[in-house]
Amino acid sequence: GLEEGAKNQFSTFSNFITTINQKKEGIGNRNSPTQLVIPNIKNGRDLPPLCLDVRQKQRMSMDALPQELKASFPSEPSLPIRTKTVKDFQDDMEKSKASGDWKAVHNFYSTTFDSFLEINAAFKKDTNSPFNTIEDSGIDAKFVNVVYDALLNTPQDVQKSVLKGIINGLLQEWTGPRTKDDLRAYCILLQNPQFSNTSTYVIYAHLLRQIAALTEADHHFLVHWSKKISQKRFKQVVDRLLQFISLRLFPAKPEEFPPMVKCTWWIPSATKVLALFNAANSLISPPIISYTDFYNSTLDHIDLMEEYHNWQCYGNSHRFSFCQYPFIISIAAKKVIIQRDSEQQMISIARQSLVDKVSRRQKPDMNMLFLNVKVRRTHLVSDSLDELARKKADLKKKLKVTFVGEAGLDMGGLTKEWFLLLIRQIFHPDYGMFTYHKDSQCHWFSSFKCDNYSEFRLVGALMGLAVYNSITLDIRFPPCCYKKLLSPPIVPCDHNTLVGICGVTLDDLFQIMPELAHGLSELLSYEGNVEEDFYSTFQVFQEEFGVIKSYNLKPNGDKIPVTNRNRKEYVQLYVDFLLNKSIYKQFAAFYYGFHSVCASYALLLLRPEEVEILVCGSPELDMSALQRSTQYEGYQKTDLTIRYFWDVVLGFSLDLQKKLLHFATGSDRVPVGGMADLNFKISKSETSTNWLPVAHTCFNQLCLPPYKNKKELKQKLIIGISNAEGFGLE
Repeated sequence: GLEEGAKNQFSTFSNFITTINQKKEGIGNRNSPTQLVIPNIKNGRDLPPLCLDVRQKQRMSMDALPQELKASFPSEPSLPIRTKTVKDFQDDMEKSKASGDWKAVHNFYSTTFDSFLEINAAFKKDTNSPFNTIEDSGIDAKFVNVVYDALLNTPQDVQKSVLKGIINGLLQEWTGPRTKDDLRAYCILLQNPQFSNTSTYVIYAHLLRQIAALTEADHHFLVHWSKKISQKRFKQVVDRLLQFISLRLFPAKPEEFPPMVKCTWWIPSATKVLALFNAANSLISPPIISYTDFYNSTLDHIDLMEEYHNWQCYGNSHRFSFCQYPFIISIAAKKVIIQRDSEQQMISIARQSLVDKVSRRQKPDMNMLFLNVKVRRTHLVSDSLDELARKKADLKKKLKVTFVGEAGLDMGGLTKEWFLLLIRQIFHPDYGMFTYHKDSQCHWFSSFKCDNYSEFRLVGALMGLAVYNSITLDIRFPPCCYKKLLSPPIVPCDHNTLVGICGVTLDDLFQIMPELAHGLSELLSYEGNVEEDFYSTFQVFQEEFGVIKSYNLKPNGDKIPVTNRNRKEYVQLYVDFLLNKSIYKQFAAFYYGFHSVCASYALLLLRPEEVEILVCGSPELDMSALQRSTQYEGYQKTDLTIRYFWDVVLGFSLDLQKKLLHFATGSDRVPVGGMADLNFKISKSETSTNWLPVAHTCFNQLCLPPYKNKKELKQKLIIGISNAEGFGLE
């Protein structure tokens, strides 16, 4: 990194800032990344754009660009002739380290980074080729990596010469569209490791501002070129951008940066450039890095609801909000937004009920503030269906469950158990609503036709209630289900609009029916004559209640043979039939049930994977993390009984650990925030050691008698957690 001398030099950049700002004023606000136009969110058909979000960018192709963006670009100016190779540069570095004479290296760096043309002359694979397609950036990535890896090991004057050269490039007068050489230079400069140092942030900010202000067509090229960067370098660029945003929000030394009021464009510019890398990441399957690598946990500590309301309510006022770029917001932060949004809706609905009651001069009743569900264990599904159908208007109130004939008072535990038992019954194979696929260990919607799909709506409402009331469910749906659940994320105003229909691929089918997907994959790669050897048509057969029924995948499909030429179309139509068309009515009911409870613009912030985590929690158990976060009442963590307990629990099989978690908390899944979010407590039970442990699931509390030895504790604990259903005695 740069030492104090470099910092002193960079503190004199006020002229540099002034010059660039003057140039920016000439361009006007139309290219400023802070000017983000958002439709009025109060109109259900006009949703705020999630700028360069994965769902939008995946559909972006050159063919889809407007004609004016496809116009011919200016011809590239001729480049200087530079012949230095990777080996030449490495030899120069070795000689400089040995002799202490850095003149040759200094000359190379100061010349190479002096202008965008020089950058291209040094790092373009072939200076005589235009490289003007999205497929190949023409950048010699190996040479770029070697030069940057060596840079931080050079003397300070060499590093300063690079930064001076970058300033020269950024100060260049721009007239007309950027050339592909300019875009190449931007792509190379973004990988400069010097920008990890806060003393370079003024230069870095202006680089980001210029990139953010490029046209959509230029961004299109940068996105496709960025996806060719190696995973290591790609991750480094993303981490630098995230660090830049974090340190601008919460600077360790505020005096290092200009006042926030003078550089409000820093964070929007960096976020927009980060969006380009997020878009590039989404174009690769599997992605270059995990979507969670784009999370900025620093944002967990800002006023998230203000960000959300700026995005939701002031869309047309050009106010920047991180909610426009949801990929940067962590799942923990999104959960906070959804919870608070839910709480506000609950309060609003409850207040309206109270006002209506008072206006009719009726005596208020506390029960009217809740969604009260009374069910019998022996008629769990039918009672629940009746209650939710009868109380549609109350679905957005706080949920309270009562089991008829039992003494349990619902402080959270009864609600959790109601969810668990209901889900268990509905998903039982004998019930016929869902099919369990052993190979993929997940459930999928039964395609059997029926007269009433209200029970599918109930399952959707249950999932919505779980998210709304912050309950995790043990549901095993494939990822495709959550993608369909967000198609679209906001219920359309036009009820004739199809819902729950999304683009599906063979990869989606692999996650549900791997054996069938493998067979279709074999068909695609078959080298023989498909028509003669398979003798198939565009028709599929399904068994329904013992009767074989046929369905055409396209008009007159039973008369169209599958051939080598049309087999891709056949496979795509087959997958679409299985995952979309054959279960449309079932999934549409499920979709409307979920959104009847969870209708919120906050859903626009979520990826399908994040919806799954909010609904189900994580199945990954870390009992050591639970041990670290456990609180004690009547015990110390050093007491013998507690040491016995953790020795036993850490030695349990995964199945017994899940049973313990279910026994103590009402769910065997881990919430979004991890084990620490359970607030698990072990209390001392002043009862005979002949008694079994007792749990208060509403408080995630385990009451443990002071057993005398490890064997007794293990025996009593296993009996307790294996017989844990029900409240009270019959």
